[in-house]
Amino acid sequence: MTTETTHRTAVHEDVQDHRPGYVHGYSVTEARRLGEQADTLAELLHAGTAYPAGGRVLEAGCGVGAQTVHLLASSPGVRLTAADLSAESLARAREAVAAHAPGARVDWHHGDLHDLPFADGSFDHVFVCFVLEHLARPQAALAALRRVLRPGGTITAVEGDHGSAFFHPDSAPARAVVDQLVRLQAAAGGDALLGRRLHPLLADAGFRDVAVEPRTVYADGSRPALVEGFTRRTFIAMVESVRADALAAGLTTAAAFDRGLADLRRTAEPGGTFHYTFFKAVAVRP
Repeated sequence: MTTETTHRTAVHEDVQDHRPGYVHGYSVTEARRLGEQADTLAELLHAGTAYPAGGRVLEAGCGVGAQTVHLLASSPGVRLTAADLSAESLARAREAVAAHAPGARVDWHHGDLHDLPFADGSFDHVFVCFVLEHLARPQAALAALRRVLRPGGTITAVEGDHGSAFFHPDSAPARAVVDQLVRLQAAAGGDALLGRRLHPLLADAGFRDVAVEPRTVYADGSRPALVEGFTRRTFIAMVESVRADALAAGLTTAAAFDRGLADLRRTAEPGGTFHYTFFKAVAVRP
């Protein structure tokens, strides 16, 4: 049975909350995109991650629970604490877990992962996915997570790297709209290229035995599920969602952005291909 340590907050579909640090916003459309991304990539990203029953696990930055439900599916019986800065996201995460993992033991924490209220060594394992890329001080966040992890405990971190995206047909306008997303995320204090930095970030935060693996997505006409679930509904949808912000920031014109987006969509049509690399790191607290 789930337990709750946060209040529930009403969520409205027409609200776009663009808080500093999360360039994609908190709309229902974005929550849906995150869920589709997690479902499409579940085997790719969660393979090799399974925690023993009874283990104390912290998911830092659980968001809308898109990864939480897969974490619980691969590690039944864990004592999971799911933490996030957004009360709206936590409300959605709680609903997702109730729907997809009824009976799971989850404590919900609303707060900043830089300032967690847990005692030193409170957790056996920490899981953080698609969070560090949105933080202005990812190394400081990792140091804070290191504090609440017991000696010998593990941290698993998963991040993308938009610089790893390449596709056919190639197109300068398409590459430009991807670059605009990278620039907007940087302006918000994040780093959409963080995946390539996971090893030094973890090492500099005091973790040892850092091991990083690339997890590659390649989609073409022979893999229609990935074309639809990743190329169209995850990556292209993510780029499309920042159109208004790119225009407001003066990074492009409406015509130029729409041309780039149209070219990007061609990669999901017959004859198109798309490649992207995620990075998954596991490290140990000394």
